[in-house]
Amino acid sequence: MENRVQRIFLTASLLSALSLFNVPAFAAEQSEKNDDGELGKIITPDIERRHIKEADLDTENFEVGLYYGVLSLEDFGANPVEGISFSYHITEDLFAQANYGISKTQKTSYELLSGGVDLLTKDQRNLSYYNISLGYNLLPGQVYISDKWHFNTGVYFIAGAGNTQFAEKNYFTYNLGSGFKFYATDWMLLDLSMRDYSFTHQLFGVSKKTNNLESRFGLSIFF
Repeated sequence: MENRVQRIFLTASLLSALSLFNVPAFAAEQSEKNDDGELGKIITPDIERRHIKEADLDTENFEVGLYYGVLSLEDFGANPVEGISFSYHITEDLFAQANYGISKTQKTSYELLSGGVDLLTKDQRNLSYYNISLGYNLLPGQVYISDKWHFNTGVYFIAGAGNTQFAEKNYFTYNLGSGFKFYATDWMLLDLSMRDYSFTHQLFGVSKKTNNLESRFGLSIFF
């Protein structure tokens, strides 16, 4: 009888010991399963993808535009100027441009103060010019108006040569300038620029080199 009681006691003790060993293992297994689930949620989140529509940019290389501005002619005041431009884009950065503009000059300070002396006739005050220039696009960028609206921009430099007809005479003219481009759409361009036209004349009896500044605003389209 005593031996049977001892066996029962030993069996109960062994079962208790085994249960103590199995509980931590089961808890660890459940913890690993829970950890895998949490990590799975962190590593593979449900991200909503944004659908982005890229703009269809035109590939035309020709550009034609109209411009209007102010031409400050040395000794003849600041005068309205208007003209037309035609450009061919050789590469993404390099372009050639032809310009033709017309203006009508004011009287000189001497004519206004002399009270009746006219150095030029009415027709001689008409001015026109044409030139061919080479331009280089520099500092391309973008302007952000809102989260949905942004526009391409760029700064460019241009230089060339041509002819100025003034006082019924022709003068070989160099031009140098820079401008700011604002691409309103993929086919329309707004252009704000300044040019310096340099030529030498003898209207006052002596040879005089002049630098004549032009500020203008233009609208161009690509085709």
